[in-house]
Amino acid sequence: MNSQYPALQKPRFEILDGLRGVAALTVVVFHIFEAYSPGPVYQIINHGYLAVDFFFALSGFVIGYAYDSRWKSISAGSFFRRRLIRLHPMVILGSIIGLLLFYFAAGDICPSVAHTTPSKLLIIFVLSCLLIPAPSTLDGKGWGESYSLNGPMWSLMYEYIANILYAVIIRHFPKWLLATFVLLCAALTIDVTMNIDLFNLLQARIYHVNTIIGGWSLSADQLYIGSVRLLYPFFCGLLIYRTGIRIRLRGAALWCSIAVVAMLAMPRLGGETYMWQNGLYEAVCILIFFPVIVMTGAGNRPKSISATKACRILGEISYPLYLVHYPLIYIYFKWVRENEGAPLSIHIFSGTAIFILSVALAWAALKLYDEPLRRYLQKRFQKPKKA
Repeated sequence: MNSQYPALQKPRFEILDGLRGVAALTVVVFHIFEAYSPGPVYQIINHGYLAVDFFFALSGFVIGYAYDSRWKSISAGSFFRRRLIRLHPMVILGSIIGLLLFYFAAGDICPSVAHTTPSKLLIIFVLSCLLIPAPSTLDGKGWGESYSLNGPMWSLMYEYIANILYAVIIRHFPKWLLATFVLLCAALTIDVTMNIDLFNLLQARIYHVNTIIGGWSLSADQLYIGSVRLLYPFFCGLLIYRTGIRIRLRGAALWCSIAVVAMLAMPRLGGETYMWQNGLYEAVCILIFFPVIVMTGAGNRPKSISATKACRILGEISYPLYLVHYPLIYIYFKWVRENEGAPLSIHIFSGTAIFILSVALAWAALKLYDEPLRRYLQKRFQKPKKA
């Protein structure tokens, strides 16, 4: 989902930075439109949830790029410390924002909020800050989320799991073994998207079949879906880095951005009658299209200073945006439910305002909190290299 390059004296993959930002902005729009949707089949920006799988693919590539060649000079402990410094400050801020806005979402759309006592909310907050998934008894919103202060944080939990798997086991894999592992993970992706259900775990999922949607709770089906969503994209990204396969394309930044938005905005295929079509589309996006975009983004550079700067800004804001916008979305869901009869212009204005506020909050979080805190933590806890 959602990792950023550490401070290394290496060239950056600016286009990949930009694509992360493009996907994050699309996710915000996806969630805003979700407030008006009666269900996944009818959702506008229908496949915005696939951004999570795309984030995992980017993260796998970046982790390989940043650390594969460094294991002779760093330990697993140093790796974990670096990853915590990079990722966890925003986890805590996302939890704080979710805490501060929690009771503003009280209403029919979030039925459990009004019944959540301050002591229960405190437990939820502590677990959220530690990125520990909460059981269903601590569901503060009534949405079945493990992180009810800030729903998208479930994908960060899986990002942490991927980092642990990489550092402890998979970094040792030669390319042939990594490729074999990725192929096995691809089979699991097909199992979920095509609803084959090899392990008899998917019957309980509440969403329509033939979709990769899920991963945000501790039930067996959701844990399986979340694990499947992580494994192929992340370690395929790592494999792409190790194989060195790159695709050259003129205007790659623009074309890749258009491709990402188009794939995430694609309407639901097959409706409720031919659901396999949607599952097939998701499988093709995850297994083929996203890796091709990563190969293309990694194989090209922006052609102008302005394009490079735009990619850098999009990359910087992507992670904060992902972790600050959703507490606002809970409140927006409530507002939409209570103002369904308002004029269309009011809804357009309100949705646009939520989008702008999310971006502004993310930028403020980046500049006033995340970057300064990470610089302090790096000086405090990352040991300088010996001469």
